[in-house]
Amino acid sequence: MFDSNDLKSPAKENHRRLKKQVALLKVLYRKNQMTRVDKWLWAARFYRTRGKAKEAIEGGKVHLNGNRTKPSKELSIGDTLELTQGRDEKTVIVRDLSDTRRSAPIAQELYDETNESLKKRAQIASQRKAAGGQMRDEGRPSKRNRRLIHQFKNRNS
Repeated sequence: MFDSNDLKSPAKENHRRLKKQVALLKVLYRKNQMTRVDKWLWAARFYRTRGKAKEAIEGGKVHLNGNRTKPSKELSIGDTLELTQGRDEKTVIVRDLSDTRRSAPIAQELYDETNESLKKRAQIASQRKAAGGQMRDEGRPSKRNRRLIHQFKNRNS
């Protein structure tokens, strides 16, 4: 007898074919050992969320191999990342790839910070410490300071 379930609709065939292609791409993606920059920065615990990592990349705070990058750029082992986080600038070499966030000790195994970067950060930290209160940010201006700022702006406009 004729059974309508025996017929395969073109939509179902396309869906099956697409699922196979996606599975194949995932396998190839893993074999090539490539991860998005924003995912890797999140997994390596440089940023708390992928959104923050994306903002930093789009803001020009992250450079891949000396050039500005995009969040979706593929990262591979051996690449050099230059990060600016607050007052600190770090240069790291990608040692391993991961797109899942793990504990801090495991995350530190994903990269090596260069010796120059470590020395530079230590030097800047000692300069900040020696400067003491001079480098402190005052935070929000007081009412008096705000009035002075407004007077200055109005006078020079």
